[in-house]
Amino acid sequence: MLKKFTSLFPLWAVLLSVVAYFYPEYFAPHKGLIVPFLSLIMLGMGVTLSVDDFLAVLKKPSVVVLGTVMQYTLMPFFAWIICIMLNLPTELMAGVVLLGCCPGGTASNVICYLAKGDVALSIVLTSVSTLVAFLATPFLTWLYIGQTVNVDVMGMLVSVVKIVLVPVVFGLSINYFFEEKISKIRDIFPAISALAIVIIIAVIIGVNRGSLESMGPLVLLAVVLHNGLGLAGGYGVAKALKLSETEARTIAIEVGMQNSGLSVALAIKHFTAAAALPGAIFSIWHNLSGAFLAGHWSRDSLHDDKSGKPELSGNPLE
Repeated sequence: MLKKFTSLFPLWAVLLSVVAYFYPEYFAPHKGLIVPFLSLIMLGMGVTLSVDDFLAVLKKPSVVVLGTVMQYTLMPFFAWIICIMLNLPTELMAGVVLLGCCPGGTASNVICYLAKGDVALSIVLTSVSTLVAFLATPFLTWLYIGQTVNVDVMGMLVSVVKIVLVPVVFGLSINYFFEEKISKIRDIFPAISALAIVIIIAVIIGVNRGSLESMGPLVLLAVVLHNGLGLAGGYGVAKALKLSETEARTIAIEVGMQNSGLSVALAIKHFTAAAALPGAIFSIWHNLSGAFLAGHWSRDSLHDDKSGKPELSGNPLE
């Protein structure tokens, strides 16, 4: 039941967003829940990780480095280009660029599994980009929009450490010392994370009820372009560098799917409520596009580019 609930995350997000749009008074007053709920999501991510996941980096260091570098070069650049092309207002520009400077999202691991990608690699890439975020996200945000918007780099760095790094490390420690007990209830953490992000999205929709009427279509266009370019760019660069089909799919999903919850929390704390709107809409859209892409890829049989023989999946569940 928990896995079914989690797999239907996009449906719950859309339904509760519609409710929040028509009844914003029930959600807007709870803006204070965003940061603690995101920390809860990061704690859940940490609990589902193990030391072995990080040791997997040693097996494919070049692929992990490549994926992480692409995460923090392609997505911020695409975000900035889209803002210039669409001539977005300053507050929306701040939100889109901040979104592009965030690490990979945890939902990418599920999408990667469905797309027949390398799940172990996906988990490592998400983990590494998340741990790097405390430096990369504030610096890149300042680099791209520091001349237009006042970016509190140190304040944002402290926020990312508190919201992301500390809960993930704490969760990892819990899993390390209480692995046997945690294994019995591990399935509950993705469900809690799904519920928390759905509530975060609804709160942002409620807070931005007025802005959605005037800027909603523009934000949606920016989000669709950003996600699409990330998926295509990640896959295209990986294939150009002769990576396997499995690795290319995994990197495409990791690059294209951002930790939108983090962008929402940072936007609320360091910019404006409107700047959180791109992240909220991205949370819904990237899961829908990811599910569609996974459905398409899951129907394909994987073959090694050189031998033509079936390629071994990195998915430990297969």
